[in-house]
Amino acid sequence: MAEKAPSPASQALLTVEVDGERFAFPASDVAEVIRPPAVSRVPLAPSSLVGVANLRGLVLPVVSLRSLMGRPAGSSVPTRVVVVDRGAPIGFEIDKVASWGASGVEGAPDADSSTSASAHLIDLDALLSRNFGHYRGRVHHGREPTVPGARETSLTAPDEVALVCFAVSGQDFALPLDSVHEIVAVPSGSVAVPQADSVMLGVVSRRGHLMPLVSLRGLLGLPLGRHDDARSRVVVARVGDALVGLVADGIKEVLRLPSGDMDPVPAILTRGAAEAKIQRICRLDGGRRLVSVLSTDNLFRDQALAELVAPQMETNPEMSSPDASPNCDEQFIVFQLGDEEYGLPIAAVEEVVRAPDTLSRLPRAPTFIEGVMNLRGRVVPVIDQRRRFEIEGAGEGRRERIVVVTIDDLQAGFIVDAVSEVLRIPQDQLRPTPELAAGEGQTVHRIANIETEGRMILLLDPHELLDRAEKDLIASFSSDHLDRVDP
Repeated sequence: MAEKAPSPASQALLTVEVDGERFAFPASDVAEVIRPPAVSRVPLAPSSLVGVANLRGLVLPVVSLRSLMGRPAGSSVPTRVVVVDRGAPIGFEIDKVASWGASGVEGAPDADSSTSASAHLIDLDALLSRNFGHYRGRVHHGREPTVPGARETSLTAPDEVALVCFAVSGQDFALPLDSVHEIVAVPSGSVAVPQADSVMLGVVSRRGHLMPLVSLRGLLGLPLGRHDDARSRVVVARVGDALVGLVADGIKEVLRLPSGDMDPVPAILTRGAAEAKIQRICRLDGGRRLVSVLSTDNLFRDQALAELVAPQMETNPEMSSPDASPNCDEQFIVFQLGDEEYGLPIAAVEEVVRAPDTLSRLPRAPTFIEGVMNLRGRVVPVIDQRRRFEIEGAGEGRRERIVVVTIDDLQAGFIVDAVSEVLRIPQDQLRPTPELAAGEGQTVHRIANIETEGRMILLLDPHELLDRAEKDLIASFSSDHLDRVDP
């Protein structure tokens, strides 16, 4: 005989208060009650979704109970989040906890008896389904699905070279993308090496391995200075089976250029019989800008440098395994929009370029389309991603970089505030987007939860950045205005 479900009169409930009104959660669904955590806003999400937060390694969607119940914004500030278990955790913002006990029973030690209003029992599944049309109700625990990257293969054509460009003492340098492990902020916890000169800045521990920090200024014989600027970055490069951190003044661009635009280094720049640290010279902007392409194989050929840096280089056995790194890590371009961090799979990013001073405007275009730009003979539509994501202050901000992405057969540029890193993220830090935060289109298809750094990066699916109508519209604009953009 089936067991009869408890009636509301006998069911244990957690009673909460929002704007002086009381609501009750079934106690069997409540996992814990916590203080409001730091949240990352999810773009284009329903207004009731406050954002996503880290809950001991899990990605917790946080929703406003006030908004879910259709109540207007109040003057009170939520002080607690009720975490319920629906197979995956969901957090509900509330003003305060009123009582814990049977329905209609007030007087728990922490209860607030200032109001005698009865509590409304919440039907969680019905409430969430009404506010989130894609919500399917309680899910079962199980292995998290593996979400593949946007593209399995590189976009680099056989006659193209992918480069990461950075600044050193006012000059432009680059490394081939396949030799760059990641680009990160300058760490604060480095250990100085005794009797080291200005080239060797120290040693840091990164993911269980020691990594030397080397000044690119000193390495290249350029004027020295402090590396404490907030824009400075560490280019983590592969040197054999080890990683070396090359400290640069800042990241500039990610470029994919025809190999014909790269010239060999003039013989006069080589140092006697030794091979030069600079292996190629890249010509940009019709030759008005030169970028020196470095060779990781040659950076430490100098005997004195090798004796200084080599003792600090710890061989990583995974670096020599052809299968270990691709299966464990994924590489992303990380950029900022407002206060949030977003990422795109590096294989889907064609280039990262500086935003031009002016763009060719398009008549009757949607407000989020800024215009088109000429990128070495290609007409690229440019989208203001702040406006597209309806971020507060859209149209303002730094708008420093354009991330050029190929989506199907269409190329589009997305204006972002800044590009901060090329980050390699282990698989165990990648989480599927919670159901409530996924939405119908699921632009945010995964979330990087880097708990040790207190960071949450929203990883975008480039195929979902534009819906079909927008793709067709931009494609037509591109063809109609192909001859109207000055080279």
